[in-house]
Amino acid sequence: MAVEPPDVDTRWVAGREALDALFAALRSRGYRVIGPTVRDGAVVYDDIDSLHDLPEGWGDEQDGGHYRLRRRDDSALFGYAVGPTSWKRFLFPPRSRLWTATRADREEGFVVTPEPDDGTRFAFVGVRSCELHAIAIQDRVFLGDAHPDAIYAARRADAFFVAVHCDSPSGTCFCVSMDTGPRATAGFDLALTELVDGGHHRFVIEVGTERGGELVAAMSTVEATAGDVADALAVTDHAAAHMGRSMETEGIESFIDRNLEHPRWDDVASRCLSCANCTLACPTCFCHDVEDVTDVTGDHAERWRRWDSCFTVDFSYLHGGSVRPSVRSRYRQWLTHKLGTWPEQFGTSGCVGCGRCITWCPVGIDLTEELRVQRATDGASTRSQRTEQPA
Repeated sequence: MAVEPPDVDTRWVAGREALDALFAALRSRGYRVIGPTVRDGAVVYDDIDSLHDLPEGWGDEQDGGHYRLRRRDDSALFGYAVGPTSWKRFLFPPRSRLWTATRADREEGFVVTPEPDDGTRFAFVGVRSCELHAIAIQDRVFLGDAHPDAIYAARRADAFFVAVHCDSPSGTCFCVSMDTGPRATAGFDLALTELVDGGHHRFVIEVGTERGGELVAAMSTVEATAGDVADALAVTDHAAAHMGRSMETEGIESFIDRNLEHPRWDDVASRCLSCANCTLACPTCFCHDVEDVTDVTGDHAERWRRWDSCFTVDFSYLHGGSVRPSVRSRYRQWLTHKLGTWPEQFGTSGCVGCGRCITWCPVGIDLTEELRVQRATDGASTRSQRTEQPA
């Protein structure tokens, strides 16, 4: 007899062992289950088989240019903030082959074969609210126009999202400022709130979609009480009150526009290594390059797409040289696009407040601090026109 899916308006409670049932149910439906695990001194996203692969009892310490795992005093499975990698690398891989071209004989032309979709169906476990917002932004970039990106569309089409409401923001988080967390409100199939009360370890589960409800039906759950719901809401209330950073966003587009020549750009350029760490760690950056390669015979060619960054000199290269030759101009391009012109282009800010760009900057440059200093001296620009300064 078929089991009726739970009501999407009802919350449910399950013990930690129910996660194994969830993972098994996802795999039985053909999903590749990706979740957080500890590797190389960090929490990263990779294939997981059971709850024992999760970062049990691990938290983290983050600040500008600083990341360290630390042991918690409980057995929380999701008691960390975001790590160095984002879900972007699964939906928009760092390197993808677009097509191959083969010439059978020299009298005939090349036969071009688009790279086939491998049919992978992803289930992402442990997605935070800021990351759901980041995925929605990339959806707009890659799927929102008349010509959707085929690779992204294929990987995104049937992805299953298990969100986890954040209870442990890092020292560099500022999702509250960006209105992107810490509680997930949309974009998930299931959402979990982890509650660890002494020896009592449980999850409050929210159903976001019908297929999410079908998965809950395969787990051992009971209906949540009013006390369970209150405890779950208290988790994210506490997280919201303990953000490590904040950023004033009121009127930010016009503020940035009138400070394009602020002297602070020179100050940050003197510290920036132009290494592109911030854009590679960012869950919303989408800049990429396309390169063609051939074998030595000239009978086989391939076209590849790989991540690139507006921090590289060659990214803005036109005939005769780079449009942005200085570090100052490249840092300014990144920040002004992310926070100033992205809303006009895509209808939303390009920043979700995850703090990765601050944590993984080798010299600890903090965009919230850069903007705070500029706001304190608003109008200090020497010129208002949009011109680039020489390197």
